[in-house]
Amino acid sequence: QVQLVESGGDSVPAGHSLRLSCVVSGDTYSHDCMVWARQAPGQERERVASIDPDGSKFYAANAKARFFISKDNAKKTLYLQMNSLQPDDTAIYYCAAYPCGTWWERFGVWGQGTQVTVSS
Repeated sequence: QVQLVESGGDSVPAGHSLRLSCVVSGDTYSHDCMVWARQAPGQERERVASIDPDGSKFYAANAKARFFISKDNAKKTLYLQMNSLQPDDTAIYYCAAYPCGTWWERFGVWGQGTQVTVSS
């Protein structure tokens, strides 16, 4: 069974950076794609970035050039480097593992989330 634990969330002023981590345990053979998503109060969960087993990456429009997704397979850890943070980035950030080619939101196994708060 796949389990994910996020960390790295914090309260920071606008313009600062944070790096989120997501440690994965268990057999990820069938859940080989990874995603970072976020959910702000009163809003739906939205995909921020995702990465395929071959390293191909996707970024949401509001994350491009500021956020960078990476993974360390040896450490079984997924990262999200977030630069130039803005108040609109305030949300709970989740990582998930999901079967490639499926709907990440429906078929993903999710962590518990980590809070990111950006003040103006």
